[in-house]
Amino acid sequence: MGTETTGPRERYRAQVRAEIKQRAWEQLATTGVAALSLKAIAEQLGMSGPALYRYFASRDELITALIRDAYRSLADALRAAADAGADIAGLAHAVRAWALDEPQRYLLVYGTPVPGYHAPDDTTAISGEIMATVLAVYRRRDVPPSGRRFETHLDAHRGWAADPTVTAATLRQALAFWTRVHGVLSLELAGHFAGMGFDPGLLFDDEIDDLLRR
Repeated sequence: MGTETTGPRERYRAQVRAEIKQRAWEQLATTGVAALSLKAIAEQLGMSGPALYRYFASRDELITALIRDAYRSLADALRAAADAGADIAGLAHAVRAWALDEPQRYLLVYGTPVPGYHAPDDTTAISGEIMATVLAVYRRRDVPPSGRRFETHLDAHRGWAADPTVTAATLRQALAFWTRVHGVLSLELAGHFAGMGFDPGLLFDDEIDDLLRR
């Protein structure tokens, strides 16, 4: 028989924290992160303000938990796609599928920065896992050096890449992938294509095809 690792109190605490986060996501969908209100969440859950602060000591602590969850969700989605053999295009579509399924999570981590909020270092570590997956998939390709100035610059500024053996050419391509993917997705999810009459999915496909041809 397995050993019980958490007692009823710990399980109840985890359940309440999950409910608070769910209410926060619902609030973000209607008011945005800048207007996130712990008082409103407490009222929705039938709690007093001081009672809620026993689960999240501040608004920033709640935002940090939401950001961690969002990054973890995307990191897991990309890792699953890569493990299933996704190529670069497949990875791009995995990002888009996640973003369309989780728009509030996407906008929280890749949208407008939260005024006055500074994320702790561990959130950067989780986001680093996402780029590590992109780099791992790019390493399956033969990426020749281009001799461009930015590529040379990257060779001396590669501390953000977990694998020190990745070539500067691969780093440049991975960054180009990331900017293309998020350029289209950020505009799409923010509604900037609304009313223009074209299919953003086809634009996304075209951008990725163009990137791969280069």
